[in-house]
Amino acid sequence: MVEVLNAIYEVDFRGFSYGFRPRRGPHDALDALAAGIGSKPVRWVLDADIRDFFGQLDHSWLREFLEHRIADKRVLRLIGKWLAAGVIEDGKWTAYEEGSPQGASISPLLANVYLHYVLDLWVEWWRTCHARGEVIIIRFADDFIVGFQYEEDARRFQVELRGRLAKFGLGLHPDKTRLIEFGRYAARDRKLRGLGKPETFDFLGFTHICVRARSGRVWIKRITIAKRLRAKLKTINQQLKRRRHEPIPVQGRWLASVLRGHMAYYAVPGNTDAVSSLCCQITRHWFKALRRRSQRDRMNWERMGRIATRWLPQAHITHPFPEVRFAASTQGRSPVR
Repeated sequence: MVEVLNAIYEVDFRGFSYGFRPRRGPHDALDALAAGIGSKPVRWVLDADIRDFFGQLDHSWLREFLEHRIADKRVLRLIGKWLAAGVIEDGKWTAYEEGSPQGASISPLLANVYLHYVLDLWVEWWRTCHARGEVIIIRFADDFIVGFQYEEDARRFQVELRGRLAKFGLGLHPDKTRLIEFGRYAARDRKLRGLGKPETFDFLGFTHICVRARSGRVWIKRITIAKRLRAKLKTINQQLKRRRHEPIPVQGRWLASVLRGHMAYYAVPGNTDAVSSLCCQITRHWFKALRRRSQRDRMNWERMGRIATRWLPQAHITHPFPEVRFAASTQGRSPVR
């Protein structure tokens, strides 16, 4: 059923929507965001997050949205049963009159359908009819970034967005929604007003920073969110303590798979230091775990260096620059529009 509905709605969904769609992933959204901010005169960024979106999704509105494209009453009835199925936690069943059960195969699609009508179509209309300057948007599920050329547009959009979401039972998260000065001209504009460096924002696991290269070009640097990096390292350290009595080759293969998985997502241009730091910290924790296997252990840093070289992959960049991949994937069509 999800495959059939995907084929129907992929025709309708907008290019700036990236979450839970075929042949689209978080790196496509990140590339589109970097390319949009880098190529458009963006000066202000609204970092928005919808509060408890999957739990607040209104069933009556969702059914109305689905009826725009689905005429088969049997399909609508089946989707209604999925929504009313409830959730079992610790052996106890709980019914939900609103929201979409997270983990169900159809929930991401229903979320995209809901936000397509509530947000995407409205944003498209708003920037065409009300915006004075350029407006870009990138949405990944319920997390989205909107860039503006003018502060007036940004503040008016934020106010009207709250009213639009409230109409459909949704609201912006007060702690995760911010309007900040960001973009190629932000540093210059803030310096003229006697302010500090532009603020940063987090999106899809990366902290986005405006930096100036040696050539003078301003570009968007993306580094791993520090809190996520610490959490990742803490989890690995706990696993190492439980695995320290396993043979070194077994531990090495496991750690190598963890590092390769991490680099497959986070090894983007500009994030080399964070990836290298994780590799170094993992080596240090592995060394401590191996030394605690026995009081007579003769592990030293020289031997540890040989083990790390043998088993752990070297930190390296696995993704191209955003503009390169974005231009290749869109071929002139602009999903940020």
